[in-house]
Formats: sequence, structure tokens, C-alpha cells
Amino acid sequence: MPAVAVIGAGYAGLACAVELARAGVQVTVFERSHTLGGRARVVHKDHHWRVDNGQHILLGAYSELTRLLRLCGVSPKQLAHLPLTLHVPGRLRLQAAALPAPLHLAVGLLRAKGLSWADRLAMLRLMHWLKRHAFRVPPGMTVAGLLRETRQTPLLDTLVWEPLCVAALNTPVAEADAQVFANVLRDSLAAGAAASELLLPRTDLSELFPVPAARYLATRRGRLRTGNAIEAIRPVEGGFRLDGDPGGQPWPQVVLATAPYHAGALLASTGACDRLAAQIDALPHEPIVTVYLALGKGQRLPEPMIGLVGGTAAEPAQWAFDRGQLGGPEGLIACVISAHGAHEALPRDELILAAHAQLERQLGRRLPAPEWSQLIIEKRATLACRPGIIRPAIRTPLPGLWLAGDYIDSDYPATLESAVRSGVACAAAILARIRNGSGG
Repeated sequence: MPAVAVIGAGYAGLACAVELARAGVQVTVFERSHTLGGRARVVHKDHHWRVDNGQHILLGAYSELTRLLRLCGVSPKQLAHLPLTLHVPGRLRLQAAALPAPLHLAVGLLRAKGLSWADRLAMLRLMHWLKRHAFRVPPGMTVAGLLRETRQTPLLDTLVWEPLCVAALNTPVAEADAQVFANVLRDSLAAGAAASELLLPRTDLSELFPVPAARYLATRRGRLRTGNAIEAIRPVEGGFRLDGDPGGQPWPQVVLATAPYHAGALLASTGACDRLAAQIDALPHEPIVTVYLALGKGQRLPEPMIGLVGGTAAEPAQWAFDRGQLGGPEGLIACVISAHGAHEALPRDELILAAHAQLERQLGRRLPAPEWSQLIIEKRATLACRPGIIRPAIRTPLPGLWLAGDYIDSDYPATLESAVRSGVACAAAILARIRNGSGG
């Protein structure tokens, strides 16, 4: 059976490799870094701290990633299963009930604290509008347009829809694609309590899936070459030669599973994918900033994840995660700032101070000075999920060369689930080609 090379050991590349290895295909994964996970990985420094480069929320609806976790032997305890809870201290508490749809949301709204009857009816109105339209919105509609169309209240906009949009799509409501947002709501909030559950990792993002995936590959003759950059892809007789591959043999099938901003140059190096490379290079991106505050023992948030009223330089964060309640050190808080915003004008030290002060104000109490703090900026964390963005398919103009990643065309925004689904789709297409005798 032909061998397959996968370039990139992030969630997409490893999902593809695991599926291929499961089918008996010999896979070699090339990874430039010595850390697995791509843009969802652990970061550590001098053995002093070990944190993720960002916080990722999984939903119960994200079935492919949870399936692969089970396949690779990951314990279910590595994910905290929490009912969908929107808790903004002192302002809002809304928790979905453990009931079938739509009762889980209706009962949750009845029990909610901080919402008026007008707010409750507006939320139901939006969900009913989406259901009546089969979760299809007019082309080009933004999330802000959807909120206006369904007459949402200012309080819901501020405390529910804007934070949910920026958490799911990493794009502000004024620019975010309402169709993708509707897809997320369709498969989570509208699908029942289990589908809308929040699955929060209890371990770092490299240990959650990439490391177990590497172990899975090792038991099935798969190879993982870390610290091995591939600089170019050369079409040759029998497939592709990879510049940087110490083996030097041609590969009949190659999966390009790097971040999009690395994919363009590798596609261009083939001499036959210039248009696709230009399309990928033109994709807009949004940043994610994570401020880690080690507040010490005895410090905890009211929930593992809380909402913060943010979006300004003085109050930049939209969410805070209590890593101490999720298997990490007690008192370690991660404040997340999604998408572009006023915070980008602040120096790093001022941004850390602003996040600390924001937590104090919104929790309504003084907090100790951090024992240590760290700010991690992913400047191109995800693509900007705007209407009209053209996301590429897994196929390229060259038979046998495939694309995988969270930026690939999908119903979902650029999430871990999107990345994994693209990798699984690549593996299925490669296996079909092999079985049909196409080889390359």
C-alpha cells in the first residue's frame, strides 16, 4: 500500500495520519517544531510555567474530535463536561437544563438570573427565526445584521450574542458571517443539552490529542519527524519529492497540513498551484491574546469559565478560565482577548495590568498581585470568519497533493473540530484513491 507524507503535526495533520494508519497505510508526519499541536499547543519556559498558547472550547456537537480522542485512548476525564453556562459575575447567569431541545433552552431561560422578560423573549425569537428559516440566512448577512433582524435587546447583545460570536468565530459581530454563526447554533444550542455541553480540556492542548495521536501512530508503523522542516514540494515521476526530507524518496500522496500562512509558499513551490496559493495568502486573519495570571492558592473564579464585559482597552478580555478548576495549578487564571481591538495599542505590561484590573472590577473584589504573569499573542490565530470569504477545498490542482487545516471549507468556523474534520476528509479521499488504484 502506498506511503503518505503529512506536513504538519497540528490537529488536522495528526487526524489525517491517525485515520490513514488505522486503515493500514504507512504514514510519515513532518513537523518543523519540536512541540506537537500547531496553533493549539503547550508553551513552557524554564520549567517555571507550562500553559497553552490559547484557550479552546469544544462543544458536545464536535463529534469528530471526540471520536478521535476515544480512538487514541484518551480518557474521557481529560475533558470537563459542563452544561452550557453563560455566567457574567453580577450581571447574568444562564445555564441550559439537562433536557431535550428546545426545553433545555426554554427552562434555562426561565431560571436565568439577570434577564428581563423582554430579553428572554428576544432570545427565543432569534432561535425561532433561525429554525423557521431552516438555519439559512440571507447571503452576506453579518451577525450584527442577524441581531437587528431578530430585534435583540442591548443586554443580550452585550452579555450573550457578542461574546458567543467572538468565542466561536473569533470575529467581531459587525464583520462575522451570520451563516457560520447560525451553523454553530444549529448544531449546539438548538440540538439539545448534550450537543451544547462545553467540553473544557483538563490537560494542555498538546497532551489532549497530538501526543496520544503520536503514540497511536507509533504502534502502527507510523513515523513522526519533529524538528524537520519541509521547505518545498517538487512534483516528480511517481509523486512528490520534499525538500528537507532526509529519505529523499518520492511520495505518491502528500497532505499539506500547515497553517494557511505557511501553506501558500509550499503550494507555490510546486510550480502548478499559484492561483490556489494566492487565494490562501489572501485570507484575512484575526488574533487571539491570552493573559495568564498566577494568583496563587485560594484564588478561584465562580465557574471554570466566566464571561467578562470587554472590548475596550481598559477592559480588554471577553472570557476568563480558571485553570485551577480544570486540572492546572490553583489560582491560575487565563483571560482571553479575541479578534482585533483597542487592546492592540497597549504595551504588553499594560495589557496584563488591564486584564488584572478588569477581573477585580467584574468580580467585585481585590485580587493579589500575580506571582507570575505571561501574555501570549497569536497574531494569526484563525481566519477572519466574514461573509464572502472563499475557503479552499481539500483537493489541489495536483492529484495526490491535499490540503488540511481549520481554514478549509467547512460549515464551522476555524476550530479544532474544523481542523480534525478536514484531516479525516483527506484520509477518506486518499483511501478511496488508493482503493481505486489511482495511487497518485
